Amino acid sequence: MPKPPNVYEINVFINCPFDDNYKPLFHAIVFTVCDAGFEPRCSKEVESGTHDRLDNIMDIISQCKYGIHDISRTELDPKNPLPRFNMPLELGIFLGCEEFGRHTKVCLILDKKEYRYQKFISDIAGRNVRSHNNKPKDVIRRVRDWLVTESKWIIPGGAKIYERYSLFKKELPDLAGEVGHKISELTFLDLVNLVKIWIKRVDESTQQKFHI
Repeated sequence: MPKPPNVYEINVFINCPFDDNYKPLFHAIVFTVCDAGFEPRCSKEVESGTHDRLDNIMDIISQCKYGIHDISRTELDPKNPLPRFNMPLELGIFLGCEEFGRHTKVCLILDKKEYRYQKFISDIAGRNVRSHNNKPKDVIRRVRDWLVTESKWIIPGGAKIYERYSLFKKELPDLAGEVGHKISELTFLDLVNLVKIWIKRVDESTQQKFHI
């Protein structure tokens, strides 16, 4: 597939929950972005204490043409009877940059059920919010189809990417062990690197098999 002229054109900002319950979807999104030939970015890649968190997030957003925003986490925090507003905040920043920034930006908004968002953030009506039903297979298809629509690239179908993701999941513990990682201790950048290693190995193996 043709590569864009600069890194901005392949950077995808991922704004989603980071808790254990959401992890299967998060891993599926990261894998899909990489497998489609793009570069996943998110706030978890920065652990610097020299800038505040919001400055870091805005800096990353400024470097990304694409944004994936999951607003499905609306439940009250068990420790505090309050919802988490980080995802809507980062979505708002991205939409502001999309409207008033100097560079083109496009975003995909995800929720777990169709039209549910109208009950808690109705101002985004008309944005074609897509549902994933809390299923990795569905979120992979949503992300893949959106990337094809916005980039016009030739990208394998959602079923094929899900098949590859399922195989990656099975092989991830052994792959992580090769480089001295434990699954429970993987950082965002560790995960991205392991996904890229796996994709490269599988693709090279396929090319050798068919003498491409």
